[in-house]
Amino acid sequence: MVSGARQDGPVNTQTVPTPAGDARVHWHPAPKARLVLALGHGAGGGVEARDLAALAAALPARGVTVALVEQPWRVAGKKVAPAPATLDKGWRALWPELAARGVPVVAGGRSAGARVACRTAAELGAAGVLALSFPLHPPGKADRSRADELLGAGVPLLVVQGARDPFGRPEEFPAGTAPVAVPGADHGFAVARSAGVTQEDALALIVRAAGEWLAGLP
Repeated sequence: MVSGARQDGPVNTQTVPTPAGDARVHWHPAPKARLVLALGHGAGGGVEARDLAALAAALPARGVTVALVEQPWRVAGKKVAPAPATLDKGWRALWPELAARGVPVVAGGRSAGARVACRTAAELGAAGVLALSFPLHPPGKADRSRADELLGAGVPLLVVQGARDPFGRPEEFPAGTAPVAVPGADHGFAVARSAGVTQEDALALIVRAAGEWLAGLP
């Protein structure tokens, strides 16, 4: 069940109890939705991340309801994310709420949130996975690859990756998972001044790539 829904402008925020604690879903509804895009945050930040906010602002006009999901640890005010199994437990428990609107749900997120989406997509029946800043490996430790999570997603997949992401540059990704590269961007999609593109250009690229991919899903 969902408790504590509140209306905050156009955003409907719901608190969803899970075995890992209460999660929080911020709904950015499309007037006539054909898809729900559920996006989880990373281990070092919340749903206010620039890429998540940009997608939530732009995609509803394209028929995609965006659900920004705060994991229970973040809602509880903790500073350190729990183990992957606990993250997955919370995501699985709130999935019925994401699917309750009667349209297909695309799972996704940034960094740790992208990993959760990949690990659970097939079992939950996700229509696809949008992986933003997927942490292919810890910085400086390319031998500790997490490519198996991407390759095992089992659903249509789009990866969007900063060209200078220390957790995995676009050229490091395995065949079949080639990312859309965001020039000059780091793991948070912050763009260096020397990149030759603006921060606005980078976010527009992310929105465009995600929108076109979502439009092509059945």
